[in-house]
Amino acid sequence: MTFTHALATEEDLPALRALMTRAIEELQRGFLTPEQVTASHQIMGLDTQLVKDRTYFMILEPDQGGGTLVGCGGWSWRATLFGGDDSIVAREPLPLDPAKDAAKIRAMYVDPAHARRGIGKRIMALCEDAARAAGFRRVELMATLAGLPLYMACGYQEIEAIEATSREGVKVPIIRMGKPL
Repeated sequence: MTFTHALATEEDLPALRALMTRAIEELQRGFLTPEQVTASHQIMGLDTQLVKDRTYFMILEPDQGGGTLVGCGGWSWRATLFGGDDSIVAREPLPLDPAKDAAKIRAMYVDPAHARRGIGKRIMALCEDAARAAGFRRVELMATLAGLPLYMACGYQEIEAIEATSREGVKVPIIRMGKPL
């Protein structure tokens, strides 16, 4: 199957949020406890700044209606490394300097029904190419345990492992990773 891609717009937000919820609920199983999966909703999610900045990609499976959303992810020239609009993570929207800072790969999600079909790698390539075109020489991301195999296959190296803590005190392991472009 050939997939297409497009930049997300504000009209796409409901579909993006629905895909993210499915991905968090289903793809984190086997890597996290049920409590950690629930807590992940407070740590992850859509940062609409990426959509406003026009740096958030959608992967679409062609159909009669133009395309079904099967994956999404973006990159940022802002300092925020992870976290969404409704997350407990403090965000920092200050611009980065491509000469010394790493661009951020952000909010990567694949529809569980389409996992392991190259969608994640396609999103990574789109984001890395866009960051490179903007003058960045390095990229960083915050990996979930479920995303770790994809990021390692794309050449990312661990920088540090941390735990994000939900409002209820549930700790969710995440890993800061990076690579040169």
